[in-house]
Amino acid sequence: MSKGKKFKVLLDTSFILPTLGIEVNERVLNGLKKLRDISSEIFVSRFNILEALWVSIRLIKAKKFNQKRFLMGLESIFEGKRYSFIDESYTVFKKALKFYILGHEDMIDNLLYAISLEQDLLFLTIDDELREFIRENNLKDTTVYPEEIDELL
Repeated sequence: MSKGKKFKVLLDTSFILPTLGIEVNERVLNGLKKLRDISSEIFVSRFNILEALWVSIRLIKAKKFNQKRFLMGLESIFEGKRYSFIDESYTVFKKALKFYILGHEDMIDNLLYAISLEQDLLFLTIDDELREFIRENNLKDTTVYPEEIDELL
């Protein structure tokens, strides 16, 4: 991709967790810093929010949940201007089911990957298992790891 091009990036759920006040590893934080430094349009899905809610449930049970911070972050995601929400079509669900039948059992990953295919978006992830599945099945690889962002410039 050429310099000056605006990258369209769909985030895996790990990358919205910091906005929700949930700690993540350094690899995710570095990816977010790199996105901040390049011209990018960032997309999320309501499936990211659903998965983040599942993470919050685990934190609630562990008594490590900051509800006020989570709700402020959620409002920021929905009301702020940094993220754009994706509207999924029938074909996203059809493709996600196909990926499950092919052997990838994480349906949220399947949905997000299908969205990236349908919307022609890069899919920022740290999911080695998903990338391996994509490559083993000779599917179009839309995934990009945080450390690969510089290579796109």
